[in-house]
Amino acid sequence: MSRRTGRPSYLLNPPSQRRRPSPRMVVGAVAAALVVGLVGGLIGFVVGRPGPTESSIADLHEAEAERDVQQIIELTEMARRTRDELSPILLAVKQETESGRTPEASQVRQWQQTMRRLTEQFENPPSGTTATNVARSGLRSAVEQAAVAVDSVALIAAGPAAVRDDQLALAARQADLATATWSVAATQLDQINIDAEQGHQHVYLNTGAGDGGISPDGAAEGSHG
Repeated sequence: MSRRTGRPSYLLNPPSQRRRPSPRMVVGAVAAALVVGLVGGLIGFVVGRPGPTESSIADLHEAEAERDVQQIIELTEMARRTRDELSPILLAVKQETESGRTPEASQVRQWQQTMRRLTEQFENPPSGTTATNVARSGLRSAVEQAAVAVDSVALIAAGPAAVRDDQLALAARQADLATATWSVAATQLDQINIDAEQGHQHVYLNTGAGDGGISPDGAAEGSHG
C-alpha cells in the first residue's frame, strides 16, 4: 500500500499575513467610544435630574419654610409687646384681689381698653405651619382669658359688696389660668424659634410666683444649646 503524501510545501499557498488596523480605523473606534460615553452621560443626566413636578414641590417647600421663619419672628415680636402690657395688668389684678381691694373704676376701664386692643391683634391670623399656629392660638387664648379676668373685676366693682370677696377670688383664679395658658404657649414659641434657628426666645409673663405656669428653661436668650 502506497503512503499518501501531501503536496510539497513549495506548492502550498503562503499563509495570509494579518492585516494591521489602519490609523483611520483606530480614530474611528475612539470617536465611537466617545460618542457612546457622551450619549450615556446625557441619558443619565436627563433621567437623574428632577422633573418639573419635583422642582415645583421643592420650591414650594422652600418658600413655606422661609414664610414660617418670618411668621415666627413676627409672632415673637408681637408676643413681647403683648407681654409688656399684659403682665402689669394681671399682676395688679392678683394683688388687688388678694388684698381684698377693688380697683378704681377708671383703672379697670383702662385695663379693659388695653385688653380689647391686645385681643384684636390676634384676629385674622395668617396661615402657618401647625407648630406656629399652636403657639399663636395659645397666646390668643391666654389674652382672652386675661380679658375675662379684667371684665370680672369690672363687674365686681359694680356689684353688691356681700359677694365681693368670692368674686375677687374667682377673678384671681382667672388671672392665674391666663398666666398658665400663656406659659404653655411661650414654651411652644421658644421651641419653634429653636427649630427655626432663631435660638431660645423666652417670652414669659412677669406676674410673680404661684401662678401654676411653666417656668422658662435656664438656656441663655438667643442661644442654640
